[in-house]
Amino acid sequence: MLAPVIAPSILSANFACLGAEVDAVLAAGADWIHIDVMDNHYVPVLTIGPLVCKALRKHGVTAPIDVHLMVDPVDRLVPEFAEAGATWISFHPEASRHVDRTIRLIRESGCRPGLVLNPATPLSWLDHTLEQIDLLLLMSVNPGFAGQQFIAPVFGKLREARQRIDASGRELRLEIDGGVKLDNIGAIAGAGADAFVAGSAIFGAKDYAATIRAMRAAIARKA
Repeated sequence: MLAPVIAPSILSANFACLGAEVDAVLAAGADWIHIDVMDNHYVPVLTIGPLVCKALRKHGVTAPIDVHLMVDPVDRLVPEFAEAGATWISFHPEASRHVDRTIRLIRESGCRPGLVLNPATPLSWLDHTLEQIDLLLLMSVNPGFAGQQFIAPVFGKLREARQRIDASGRELRLEIDGGVKLDNIGAIAGAGADAFVAGSAIFGAKDYAATIRAMRAAIARKA
């Protein structure tokens, strides 16, 4: 399995000083920066566009930027986020008319493609995409709002996804997003995740470094 990655979601950051917030979590030991892009259409919230990603790169952020597109349609935004400096771009298959075409568009734009499955979206999407993507993001909440509670049945889905990834022999990231906290991140790692999106659990903490260290220790214990 790949080395674990912690990706704080800037949706929970203080936007009045976003550059400083991102600098702080990276200095505290975060690996990636996660950007939740919502369009008030696919989900009932409006959040962040390519300009924010571009501004972080201009600010000096060199860490991988993990862009999660909760938008419909998807394809128009892919080149814009690629040009803005995204490293990973993930999307929901329900929001694309041609999933294969969107995956290829992400890769041709110079980014690494990922597929996002909501809690009730079946893993059968992998039947036709597993060999084409570099990341599978499982939502452990229904997308649209920060601060929700982890949906427990996703543990079983994580285990099944890990089995499918391992059987494929591919170095495919298995990411989890939604309700990830210090008290459950070890169990999430034990179920097979190797990339962990955490928003309020990190940005809501008084000490980012201590929180990230504690998360890594829990991941290592996998319990």
